Amino acid sequence: MPVYATAMLATAVAAVRTFVLVPLFFLWTLALATFIIVYGSFRPASPIHDAIVRHWARLFLAIPPVKLDIEGIENVDPAKRYVVASNHLSMVDIPLLIRVLPLAGRYLSKKEVFRIPVVGTAMRIIGMISIDREAGGGSTRQAVNDGVQLAAERGYSLLVFPEGTRATEGTMLPFKKGAFRIAIDTGLPLLPVVLEGTERVLAPGSKVFRRGDVSVRILPPIDTSNMTNKDDLSQLMADVEADIATTWESLRT
Repeated sequence: MPVYATAMLATAVAAVRTFVLVPLFFLWTLALATFIIVYGSFRPASPIHDAIVRHWARLFLAIPPVKLDIEGIENVDPAKRYVVASNHLSMVDIPLLIRVLPLAGRYLSKKEVFRIPVVGTAMRIIGMISIDREAGGGSTRQAVNDGVQLAAERGYSLLVFPEGTRATEGTMLPFKKGAFRIAIDTGLPLLPVVLEGTERVLAPGSKVFRRGDVSVRILPPIDTSNMTNKDDLSQLMADVEADIATTWESLRT
């Protein structure tokens, strides 16, 4: 079969899978969210919520579907809490991290996502953290601090994208200090994670999921227990940004 015909067939299959499976997935998401709202009103910190979130992530990744190549899982101790810092390429990244990491993780998400009926309420119940990008720095820090406190009470790790938003030009965006400040303030180990290929599964702005191979590299955790924001914050951010960028570039070649 000619190359162009193969590409057209792959596009057609991807479109059919997307437009059939995504509505079904969204309906199932609403059902899961409804259960969380009802059950979570009695037990907001129940382990069953983590099982539901992992189930949801596996189904999300089955839509394209995604084939995973994972290295470094031995760097994660499931008994510990971490601040996970990852590069950000696609909407696929959040379910991917939930699926791959053997942690009870909660992530920071823009406030608009919490406006989705039913789903937004369920996200709040299970401890996802709302961020208002238009608010002043003090308001954003207070929201993060509140989320970190809740995560600590429930034993959750935090999943943070230091770039702040998805990269769109095939390059990493400059890192921001938030994730590293959280790690130092809490004394939690910082766990760098590198993702490659998720932008080919669901490109920013695209509505079609495409079958794809995704690489995940979990780098060794960094002990922050003896660090301070004054002395170590900038260097910690620079070191992690460089490590993630170097690993990401090696995966792309």
